[in-house]
Amino acid sequence: MAKQDGELLTGAQALVESLERVGVEVAFGIPGGAILPAYDPLFDSTIRHILTRHEQGAGHAAEGYALVSGKVGVCIATSGPGATNLVTPIANAYMDSTPLVAITGQVNSGAIGTDAFQEADIRGITMPITKHSFLIKRTEDIPLAIKEAFHIAGTGRKGPVLVDIAKDALAGTAPFHWPDEMELPGYRPTLEPHARQVRAAAKLIAESRRPVLYVGGGVAGARAHRELAELVELTGIPVVTTLMARGVFPDSHELHMGMPGMHGTVAAVGALQKADLLVALGTRFDDRVTGLVSSFAPEAKVIHADVDPAEIGKNVPVDIPIVGDVKATIAGLVAQFRKHEAPDVDAWVAMLSTMKERYQPRWDEAPDGQLSPQEVIQRLGELAPADTIFVTGVGQHQMWAAHFLPHETPNSFLNSGGAGTMGFCVPAAMGAKVANPDRMVWGIDGDGCFQMTNQELVTCTVNQIPVKIAVINNNVLGMVRQWQSLFYEGRYSNTDLNTDSWPNFPMLAEAMGCAAFRATNEEEMEDVLAKVMQINDRPVVVEFVVHKDAMVWPMVPAGVSNDEIKVARDMAPEWEEEVL
Repeated sequence: MAKQDGELLTGAQALVESLERVGVEVAFGIPGGAILPAYDPLFDSTIRHILTRHEQGAGHAAEGYALVSGKVGVCIATSGPGATNLVTPIANAYMDSTPLVAITGQVNSGAIGTDAFQEADIRGITMPITKHSFLIKRTEDIPLAIKEAFHIAGTGRKGPVLVDIAKDALAGTAPFHWPDEMELPGYRPTLEPHARQVRAAAKLIAESRRPVLYVGGGVAGARAHRELAELVELTGIPVVTTLMARGVFPDSHELHMGMPGMHGTVAAVGALQKADLLVALGTRFDDRVTGLVSSFAPEAKVIHADVDPAEIGKNVPVDIPIVGDVKATIAGLVAQFRKHEAPDVDAWVAMLSTMKERYQPRWDEAPDGQLSPQEVIQRLGELAPADTIFVTGVGQHQMWAAHFLPHETPNSFLNSGGAGTMGFCVPAAMGAKVANPDRMVWGIDGDGCFQMTNQELVTCTVNQIPVKIAVINNNVLGMVRQWQSLFYEGRYSNTDLNTDSWPNFPMLAEAMGCAAFRATNEEEMEDVLAKVMQINDRPVVVEFVVHKDAMVWPMVPAGVSNDEIKVARDMAPEWEEEVL
């Protein structure tokens, strides 16, 4: 029941009331001493609290929830180690612009700075990886802080906000006042793009001959896929989508050239390198995309549209900057472009299409009847429903999933991009399923990643969250081993996980209440996938035992030009044949 303005409440009651008023429906967390007062009114709240098995799991689950729902994710932890266990998901959310509010308990205000039991300066620790942070020492300050925190997290360039609340502020009492206005004089994100810049961009696009739409995660975060589709239809310009934007433009479209970057497709990398114009939308020119910056897109002028002005010109010089919400920017480009004729890009598209057809990502057959990891991921994608949400960990399986899954639906491919966080998959898949329980959620994890956060499968079992997890078990830390193969003369130092013996993944999964299967060849793979697709009443784990020498191709080695892309160990594409 909603509290009345002026009603005397404890800080804990004010916190829960405030969370309800900003629309929180789900929170992930673990109680402890300093945050314990908040858990008492939470017991009677409309908010669904999901008790995770580790605070890192709570943070990643809140991220998965946010990415699928479009709402601000919420995680809760106590002081000291509870709060520090949230550092990784907070950093992950910061790098990938995911809206997140982390609420942490703190020791009594009088004890702050005394090294009290379970004290940690979590505000100081997370200062570089949050959009903003609050340390609340007074009960009456809680409602305003919560309203401001959710506003900051979910507007402009979205990201994580920390609210650290002293225990005595939670236990104390004060009249509850829900603020009509917020006090954020320094926070005024620019949402409407400047009309003159949009006009100039449309004119430059119309004059180009080799333009590319370079689409990043900001387009996914802004839910701007319809506007993007309209812009492509109007202009006929080829598209590349970064790892964080997979699905925002369908892979099946003839103008989609794939994912650019270190492990991008030849067509996508080539499109950027040979373009005369880059139209960068909601992307930050990450080093994994640019390679050696001095040789990146050498002939291209650059239009860069982003809601964060700090990103524009940070890594790559820009000819036309556009600051504003990328959805509004694309809509503005569509409106302006109707006044122009579409650019003559037929020869350019034909060249890229030839590259796309010739250099499709592929794999070599595994020896001795073993499973190829790429084959497993591709087959899983073929059998899963069209609206399936896919979540990955980090490493080779993540790159294979980016290439071989069917990316046709926006906001349906979740992974850790900027931070590259191993252990993201299982808890993020849990959060995604909570956000949309009617859609199938498949987590694709590696045997290394899976062993970092698989305890959250217990959370899934207890809370009836029926995610499906495919463990691609190659018995090694695959991406690190690949680098050791290529750059360290095959000296495989500390990358063998011994997962051919320990743990027994199906037994481990069963111990956590999951249905569990193992497949070691194609016949078993087909049988297992057919069974698993029909299990929807509990979590499922499938171990796919694959050979350990599979590599991710294409690849641009770190620190070199994208022109040095390899399609196999000693094979480069025939660039010169492709130049207009």
